[in-house]
Amino acid sequence: MKYSLLFAAAAAATSSVLAGATVDPNNLPHTSEKGQYGYNDCEKYGDSPSSKCQTLHIESINDFCLYAPPQKATIGDSERYEVAWCTKAGHGARLIPAGALKSVHYQKTSKYIQITGTGDFTKMNVPRGDEGGELDPHGADGNGNPVGSVVTSSQFGGLKQIKEWHQFIGSGEFCIRICNPSDPDAWKWCQHIYDVMGCMWNDPGNYGSGFDTCAADNVAMPPGEYKLKNGQTSTWHQGVNPTPAGQKPANSSQCVKQATISAAKYATTKPAPKPTTTKKPTTTKKPTTTHKKTTTKKKTTTHKPAPTKKH
Repeated sequence: MKYSLLFAAAAAATSSVLAGATVDPNNLPHTSEKGQYGYNDCEKYGDSPSSKCQTLHIESINDFCLYAPPQKATIGDSERYEVAWCTKAGHGARLIPAGALKSVHYQKTSKYIQITGTGDFTKMNVPRGDEGGELDPHGADGNGNPVGSVVTSSQFGGLKQIKEWHQFIGSGEFCIRICNPSDPDAWKWCQHIYDVMGCMWNDPGNYGSGFDTCAADNVAMPPGEYKLKNGQTSTWHQGVNPTPAGQKPANSSQCVKQATISAAKYATTKPAPKPTTTKKPTTTKKPTTTHKKTTTKKKTTTHKPAPTKKH
């Protein structure tokens, strides 16, 4: 391998890039970045097919969320304002529709949780044929893609904000990796600089059929890093030829299979988001103007046909 362009300085600079706002996962703010499309305190508003929730929760194969467009748009065009779509109700997000997930493989290692699979993400507003792109907490300005994105999980010892993560999604494939917040190398294992390399290169794993949860080893090296014969580590940078192959998928074990992931349903007993939109909905008192329907008494004017008695 002739990847002698290792750039230790560049790697150090990469590690110092800010990864979005820091929040309290037990008390999420309404918004975490200026100019974000939606909000982060999503549970206050309830699940809704029009939710603007921008907080992901990653807990298990049956309880995880992905970013996707709020309206039909390519990932490249919508990366700044995408919203959360979840497998489980109760997060105040949009719900992943039935039939959208065709296969899902959930793996947990000491350094990260990785979920990979296939689907029909046209059901989540991704145009057919869109090869997709990357979402991450950095973005061009450090505010994240989408802006204001927040990811939480309790799978690394108590509920924590996940500061380093990345997600790729296209019309037929997805992957998301969240990195252990206590690992000082989390930024390496959830790199955000290989945005055109796609799922299998960044997150080598199982993209075949089926649904399962597995324990797994870490892949041999973080994305873009390679061990040279002399024992040194070389870092490849996107766009430099030749392009190396990605790492091989890691060994997995203790796999538990399941038939599918049952699609969650929106609550029917309560109108999804309206009453719970904090106290601002006091403006909803305006519907008292509906009493103007008393103007319907004007229908008494229908008695005017009396003049016909002139005959």
